[in-house]
Amino acid sequence: MDALLGTGPRRARGCLGAAGPRSSGRAARTPAAPWARFSAWLECVCVVTFDLELGQALELVYPNDFRLTDKEKSSICYLSFPDSHSGCLGDTQFSFRMRQCGGQRSPWHADDRHYNSRAPVALQREPAHYFGYVYFRQVKDRSVKRGYFQKSLVLVSRLPFVRLFQALLSLIAPEYFDKLAPCLEAVCSEIDQWPAPAPGQTLNLPVMGVVVQVRIPSRVDKSESSPPKQCDQENLLPAPMVLASVHELDLFRCFRPVLTHVQTLWELVLLGEPLLVLAPSPDVSSEMVLALTSCLQPLRFCCDFRPYFTIHDSEFKEFTTRTQAPPNVVLGVTNPFFIKTLQHWPHILRVGEPKMSGDLPKQVKLKKPSRLKTLDTKPGLYTAYTAHLHRDKALLKRLLKGVQKKRPSDVQSALLRRHLLELTQSFIIPLEHYMASLMPLQKSITPWKTPPQIRPFSQDDFLRSLEHAGPQLTCILKGDWLGLYRRFFKSPHFDGWYRQRHKEMALKLEALHLEAICEANIETWMKDKSEVEVVDLVLKLREKLVRAQGHQLPVKEATLQRAQLYIETVIGSLPKDLQAVLCPP
Repeated sequence: MDALLGTGPRRARGCLGAAGPRSSGRAARTPAAPWARFSAWLECVCVVTFDLELGQALELVYPNDFRLTDKEKSSICYLSFPDSHSGCLGDTQFSFRMRQCGGQRSPWHADDRHYNSRAPVALQREPAHYFGYVYFRQVKDRSVKRGYFQKSLVLVSRLPFVRLFQALLSLIAPEYFDKLAPCLEAVCSEIDQWPAPAPGQTLNLPVMGVVVQVRIPSRVDKSESSPPKQCDQENLLPAPMVLASVHELDLFRCFRPVLTHVQTLWELVLLGEPLLVLAPSPDVSSEMVLALTSCLQPLRFCCDFRPYFTIHDSEFKEFTTRTQAPPNVVLGVTNPFFIKTLQHWPHILRVGEPKMSGDLPKQVKLKKPSRLKTLDTKPGLYTAYTAHLHRDKALLKRLLKGVQKKRPSDVQSALLRRHLLELTQSFIIPLEHYMASLMPLQKSITPWKTPPQIRPFSQDDFLRSLEHAGPQLTCILKGDWLGLYRRFFKSPHFDGWYRQRHKEMALKLEALHLEAICEANIETWMKDKSEVEVVDLVLKLREKLVRAQGHQLPVKEATLQRAQLYIETVIGSLPKDLQAVLCPP
């Protein structure tokens, strides 16, 4: 469809929420404001239709006070429809991710920091991108000039809850396509009654006569977290629809055609290499990209990724330019035109139509980039990259045995996910141990001196430490681990990991310093100090206290109370005029 259109999508005339100012975002909302609970889960709901005169058109945005920029509207229109090469008949579900064009929004969600501090890094709210979850329907309809009914219902969110929102769409969309706007308004009103997403809690979410029960993972969960317990079911009528996960895909189904190359793909993703995924349809494309980006858990995926991308995207030129190196992005596409446009990219994964027969599908072959043809490219991983680690043949045998024994796909996925998790952990643990050794000893932190600095990260020292504390302690895989670490040091993922760990350690150092001050005898310290030094201490203690109360410093409540008492004691020792300045009435 988008390939058939010569003009960009325009707004349908006179439709609810479609028109509006060019400025983007929604004004900050208090918890009691309309749609405050709705906006904890979704930004808005969009309906995109195909109009013979207008092309892809944004028919409806709900709630109607949510404002999108013209560029965002255009992106949503194109990304919500499969392109003409996909030929998707019937109902298709897929997802996309797009950049917010108005910059980072004003704080609609005051609890963003609170939620993100408790959620796993992979499930934190996106600060500068939107996820779009799409339910597209294309069916023959003689009443329409073109002969087909073509419409998409899109949930726009900053939360990466792909399983939850796909399940929600499968309930809402068929009903909406029959009953249209009134049904959608009722659903949005129901979502506006939901409790906010709370990491570590099991929530019951009623919608359209069904209760969807989900557990939002927490960052303190063990890696093998259990599905939600079906709590209070006797009080829920009808019985809830229990989702095993809000975000995990069927990893085995996604990776079936590339199982022999899973480790090579894991390395490419770990190193933040540019990777193009060419698939036959948006659902295959988006699931493969999301599966690849989930391979690094519990490590944060720090590169850009687009589960579905079209030639009409506003960032098309940015991604396809040859004047600079390809960007660090995993890009999912369905238009073969990208093979020609991006043939300079170092890694291209071409996957065919998914085959869900009992046997394992034919595995894609590793091929040199020179074998890439601009037209009729056969499935394969086109790359000159040589994996650093040896293939885990035992894993492949177990998965193959599972296929032969008709083992359920979710069990196969659990095996694959556990393997990738243990592989990532084996890679990261030596880095974590070395980073911890750079932290100053607690005994070197004294109350009345600036705390010592975290020592700098030395790549050479770390590589030397691998001989006695390397990944071989937790992983049986052989290979060139040192070479993999050397390349990792140049990747966005090392930079992201190091910055986050350094920030956490600096906050821990500040917290230990605050504790040291609170355990010291402040009255003894004040005896020979000038008023300027005492006032300086008050101001610094107050600053630390504000940061600690905002949950930025990891300190106990007793420490906070003692710090407040110290501030009051110090202020009480000062002359009345200074007390009036520090504690104005």
